[in-house]
Amino acid sequence: MEIRNQALRQLKNRREGFSLEQPFYTDPAYFKLDLEMIWYRDWLFVGHDCELPKAGAYFTLQIGDYPVVVVRGRDNQIRALHNTCRHRGSRVCTKEHGSAVRLVCPYHQWTYELDGSLLVGRQMGQDFDKTQFSMKKVHCESVAGFIFICLANEAPDFAPVRAAIEPYMAPHRLSEAKVAHQSTIIEKGNWKLVWENNRECYHCAANHPELCRTYPESPTATGVQGAKDDPVIAAHWQRCEEAGLPSEFRMDETGQFRVARMPLIEDAESYTMSGRNAVQRKLSDDVTINSIGTMLLFHYPSSWNHILGDHAISFRVTPLGPEETAVTTKWLVHKDAVEGVDYNLEDLTHVWNMTNDQDRQIVEENAFGIRSPAYEPGPYSPLHEGGVMQFVEWYSNFMVNRLQGEQAQLSIVA
Repeated sequence: MEIRNQALRQLKNRREGFSLEQPFYTDPAYFKLDLEMIWYRDWLFVGHDCELPKAGAYFTLQIGDYPVVVVRGRDNQIRALHNTCRHRGSRVCTKEHGSAVRLVCPYHQWTYELDGSLLVGRQMGQDFDKTQFSMKKVHCESVAGFIFICLANEAPDFAPVRAAIEPYMAPHRLSEAKVAHQSTIIEKGNWKLVWENNRECYHCAANHPELCRTYPESPTATGVQGAKDDPVIAAHWQRCEEAGLPSEFRMDETGQFRVARMPLIEDAESYTMSGRNAVQRKLSDDVTINSIGTMLLFHYPSSWNHILGDHAISFRVTPLGPEETAVTTKWLVHKDAVEGVDYNLEDLTHVWNMTNDQDRQIVEENAFGIRSPAYEPGPYSPLHEGGVMQFVEWYSNFMVNRLQGEQAQLSIVA
């Protein structure tokens, strides 16, 4: 309880426009608090519909202490389940990806249907009621090809997320795409440092030569700082909207998620060294114009995304520890696009493979310096780091509201 009170005091007294106190980036107790207050309570992006092409296809992931399996059922519905056998707790699905007719625990072969209901609990006696021992469900929603889960007993309403992002995503038909490539890198830094680095391009010119060939460094590209007043962005939005592509910057009132369609540099088509398309087969025939830039989708705390005319790139953030974060990147292309014919994998992935590794180095150096006893919160640039300030404000507000709510509940019980 003392850690909760200390974190609450620090957040309520934090200096606006400055980075957080050191424990928020390094302390295991503060990391546990992040898990309990945010990661175990909010909607998290976990993957794509197209990764589960048929009944029995599944993938697994770990969020803090929770192993989860996401599986497509015989009724074609995608579900998420706690990946824990109801017998003695072993993981049921042990591979990262797979396909199964039934979900069978490898320990004692308890067998579950694809919806998690228990089919067979071997030799458990005549009075054993298998209906009481189904795998526990995790809240799961799919929107425009993206799968979100929530570990809380009662999930926040997902309807506002769906209403905001589905119109922007639907024209790209990502539920019908396929994953051409994926990679996971481990960044030795707190998950909030990963996000802070992502939310500004103040560092781009000196650190991302490949990305800067096509992505604008202007702070207006974040959408948070004056995008509507930028004539290039305003003209881009008008052109895309007239072609049936929702484009204007839209952010949830809590600041947790937002969408916008941003132009690339000089009408570049894609994230390649040349600026030309990486994939010759368009991602969707519903997109009828070229030079649509990138559709940016951000959803704290787990995902940022770029959706272009020829492919899409999703990024999933997973906290592994107070100073360790996994970032999983997936490149999606049209389901009928053929590697070696419609695209070259090196051309498709080069810019973001390089950028991801550069960001890893940046985050790790940032984390290294923050460990110093001499560290104290520093000022963000109001010109370039409005997106970072918005992220820290979202984090602080969410944590304060939930910690205060927890205190209020305890006082009522007392």
